[in-house]
Amino acid sequence: MAEATRPTSRSFLRICAALGVAVLASLGLAGTASAATSYVSLGDSYSSGVGAGSYGSSGSCKRSANAYGQLYANAHAGTSFTFLACSGAKTGDVLNQINSMPSNANLVTLTVGGNDAGFTDVITTCTLNSDATCTARVNTAKSYVQNTLPSLLDNVYRAVKTKAPNAKLVVLSYPRFYTVPGSCSVGLSDTKRSAINSGADTLAGVLASRAAAAGAQFVDVRSAFVGHNICSSASDYLHSLTWPVDESYHPTAAGQRGGYYGPLTSAIG
Repeated sequence: MAEATRPTSRSFLRICAALGVAVLASLGLAGTASAATSYVSLGDSYSSGVGAGSYGSSGSCKRSANAYGQLYANAHAGTSFTFLACSGAKTGDVLNQINSMPSNANLVTLTVGGNDAGFTDVITTCTLNSDATCTARVNTAKSYVQNTLPSLLDNVYRAVKTKAPNAKLVVLSYPRFYTVPGSCSVGLSDTKRSAINSGADTLAGVLASRAAAAGAQFVDVRSAFVGHNICSSASDYLHSLTWPVDESYHPTAAGQRGGYYGPLTSAIG
């Protein structure tokens, strides 16, 4: 009987490699390296990072290098990051942003709804007018949030799922702006501050409800801002009135990190 041919060292290595793959597959370990993340940040100024500085060449969108989305991308090696959030965006603007997002996105984060409800006008009205006028304006905004905004949010969430069917959609809330009573001795009355906070609470409730209906994950940032919002002992997460004025009532760089990035990573890793 002829002697069996002895495998060369190269063929021996090929055989070992093939056996190794087969063993890993049988153990369910093959391909354990996590798939690369294609991450898209959509939404308004709270996602673009207005108030956090370092806007680069993003123009009026004010996309900050300190925004929570950018922080998340920086902290997760291999992430492909598409930064589409833009200052002033309403739900209709976010639908346009969605048109520009990649269809292979597997993570999408979003803040939207505040501008639809008239956030800027609420703050202006409360700053320049009486307690009663401020409260009435907030109540008008709350009525809009409860009765008109839900269908607009549904459209946005549906569009995300249509454009990127495999994406995990994460909807984030807005903070309460004030500690009431707090350490502020000037500025708005506690009545106005409480009214504005109640508007943020109403909006958070609707965002949570519609996110759940869409199969999205809701991340409530309100508790993360407690002790760091306006009129608190620290007051380091939110601007009060500022110049430029569009950064008023927006998160600082510390607020983006502690108030948004922190809760986001706690929720999704």
